[in-house]
Amino acid sequence: MAKLEKYLILMEYQNFLKLKCSSIFFMKKKKSKKIQTKSIKKNPELGQTKNSAKLILFVFGIGPILGIIIFLYSKGFFNSPNI
Repeated sequence: MAKLEKYLILMEYQNFLKLKCSSIFFMKKKKSKKIQTKSIKKNPELGQTKNSAKLILFVFGIGPILGIIIFLYSKGFFNSPNI
């Protein structure tokens, strides 16, 4: 009898969970609307700013790395040690 009671309690609990969780599947998904901006006129200076930004990033990104490599090479950092 104890096994039957545990089984019935388990089945009731399982049905309760099914009822609680089943409402999740019936919820409607909200569709997000993307706001599109209309850009009719293109700024002619925009290309110049993109190119100058790329140049600045290259100079300040690669420049220090090259400077450090040149400095270390001049101090003999890349030479093999003499034993």
